[in-house]
Amino acid sequence: MPCIAVFTDLDGTLLDHETYSWAPAAPALDRLRARNIPLILASSKTAAEIQQLRDAIGFGHMPAIVENGAGILEGGATAGTDRVDHDRIMRVLSQIPNTLRRDFEGFTDWGVEGIAHETGLSMPEARLAYARQFSEPGLWRGNAQAEAEFIAVLAEHGVQARRGGRFLTLSLGTTKADRMRELSSRIAPCRTIALGDAPNDVEMLQAASLGVVVKNPNVAPLPPLIGEADGRIIRTKLVGPAGWNEAVLKYVEIWNPELNRKQQEV
Repeated sequence: MPCIAVFTDLDGTLLDHETYSWAPAAPALDRLRARNIPLILASSKTAAEIQQLRDAIGFGHMPAIVENGAGILEGGATAGTDRVDHDRIMRVLSQIPNTLRRDFEGFTDWGVEGIAHETGLSMPEARLAYARQFSEPGLWRGNAQAEAEFIAVLAEHGVQARRGGRFLTLSLGTTKADRMRELSSRIAPCRTIALGDAPNDVEMLQAASLGVVVKNPNVAPLPPLIGEADGRIIRTKLVGPAGWNEAVLKYVEIWNPELNRKQQEV
């Protein structure tokens, strides 16, 4: 059984906030693959987006947490087409007062071209981001008081709103932490590492054996979290994938001493 399982957010964490590159994290990704340590991607991205990325970094055999915890893409599986949850969210949005609805612009409102414009994604990438099954990300254009009212009204209809590094994402409530616990029960690692940078990562960070807050100067820093005082949650000094790389390499070495010794003997 694996000694470690790594759960990670993507944008601003494993992927650079601006370029979406994981190149600075390549050494740690290589180490995880070489030692058969599970890497589970956990993102607000769609299954279609994560399927491509998961294959590209060499973890296509591992399950992934998609759309902010609203769904799971099983290892080796391809993205599905069931949109029941997304359709329900859009129906709720259509029913709330226009004085609140008009200040939320979601991916469905933008369409593929709008997503490309707002995110900097290429058109093919934007099409994958548009393929929502379980959630609806978007931007809130109004003031904070109206946003709180918007979120409360959605909650009355069974829709939860969670803020990530860029977007406010609407879903039916399952979180990254819920999915991490579900997948950990299958993998049964002795320890879990969770890495993230945004409010929608906090529960996952606090539920892991070690939570790593990855520095992202492009968003407001997370407040002090439960577990930081005793060292169960740490913060990187390096930004994005460079910080991710440093933290993962460090704890792979600390938590796999027996494996390290055996490899040195080979």
